[in-house]
Amino acid sequence: MKHLSACTSVMVGKNASVDGSTMIARNDDTFLPLTPQRFTVVPAYHQSNKTWESNQNDFRMKLPMDGYRYLATPNADVEHAGVFAESGFNEKNVAMSATESVYGNPRALSHDPWVPNGIAEDSLQSVVLPYINSAREGVEYLGNLIKQYGSPEGNGVLFADANDVWYMEIVTGHHWVAERIPDDCYAVVANQVAIQEVDFDDSDQFMHSDGIQEFVEKYHLNPTVDEGFNFRRIFGTCNEKDRHYNTPRVWYGQKILNPEVEQSPVSNDLPFLRKASRKITVMDVESILSSHYNETDYDPLGNGPEELKTKFRPVSMNRTQNSHVLQFRNDAENPQWAAIMWLNFGVPAFSPYVPFFANVEHTPATYEHTPLTMDDQSAYWMYRKLSMIVESHYPQFIQMARDFKTESNQMFLTHLENTIYQARHLEEAEVPTFLEKQNQSLTNEMHDRAHEFMNTLMSKGLTLSKLTYDMDKNL
Repeated sequence: MKHLSACTSVMVGKNASVDGSTMIARNDDTFLPLTPQRFTVVPAYHQSNKTWESNQNDFRMKLPMDGYRYLATPNADVEHAGVFAESGFNEKNVAMSATESVYGNPRALSHDPWVPNGIAEDSLQSVVLPYINSAREGVEYLGNLIKQYGSPEGNGVLFADANDVWYMEIVTGHHWVAERIPDDCYAVVANQVAIQEVDFDDSDQFMHSDGIQEFVEKYHLNPTVDEGFNFRRIFGTCNEKDRHYNTPRVWYGQKILNPEVEQSPVSNDLPFLRKASRKITVMDVESILSSHYNETDYDPLGNGPEELKTKFRPVSMNRTQNSHVLQFRNDAENPQWAAIMWLNFGVPAFSPYVPFFANVEHTPATYEHTPLTMDDQSAYWMYRKLSMIVESHYPQFIQMARDFKTESNQMFLTHLENTIYQARHLEEAEVPTFLEKQNQSLTNEMHDRAHEFMNTLMSKGLTLSKLTYDMDKNL
């Protein structure tokens, strides 16, 4: 199956965050600059004989009789591009983001090859998230599906709930390992097998496919057998592409959260887990996902040497179709309003992450409905336009865009606190409708602010035309 995702992911344990939040986050990158997506709620269902069929690789399975409501960010053109629901919370406040593309090595795949009609990224979110009650259960549930159906590709899958963050890497047709992110740690992953040493005696921190140790031993796959079971070295790749396409992104993410640590952007041994030098905020995670090697010679938008500006693949790209931070706020007192999905439908470097309370039955219409060609109503196209305008005159517009994002973030945080304060005084049954109205109110406000900002940028842009002539200076 053709791999459609080339993403960057960030995961944060609850004690590593400034407010006790668990967070999983990812840039959903595709091969094309425009693959329109939408933000929707898939309703709960109670129905027998329900099936799932992929229109990408003919994967089919019978679904359970009961499924939870969940948020999703699928493609707008499902008929041609597939579903790819990608990211969201379910009604049990379990977060899932699928997937981070990873690549197993030929030695391992020769003994357990991909299964062409197995469970792939286009199906994963839709056949797992409606049926799980915790992050750990998500790993177990997906692991059983991989055992039954196999996988046609390498995928990293992120799960979180109030207490746990899990990262699962599927590296051959049937083998995988998942590691719980320690509460005081974070992880940055970028299209390369990331999990390192596996402790098979610690079932609280690790899960794995049946028979993986025997599989590795039988086919002599461990190149450092005397040093333990290093999952990355056994199943991952270590090549020139990794050092230009993958490892620099991990290096820069760790540089943001651990600026005191000196590392090489082309190191093959960047750690999977780190403890940050400070407590991590949502905005820190957003800064990683919005980054392009800012303030280094490798910034394609910077002033460094031309030969270095395109040496490494940046995190934020024009083909990032959505970027999201799935945050569960343990300080929010009530799980009804603790799950928040920060969603960016533009190029992350140039546009804001808008927060949405997850416990709702509907998303705003401008997010729900995305046409396949540019329009003047939908959120997806509005933020794509904003991104294009900022980049068109980057030196003149970038500080204005940064100020716009900063002012928006301040407004978002105030909005969240005011909403939570008001929700405390409502009856439980009233909360979802209230949160839905608050999501809509913020969407309306951002529609007005974004259009006003774009008008400001375009007005300034008209003064930057090269088709000008100063009569006094040139006559």
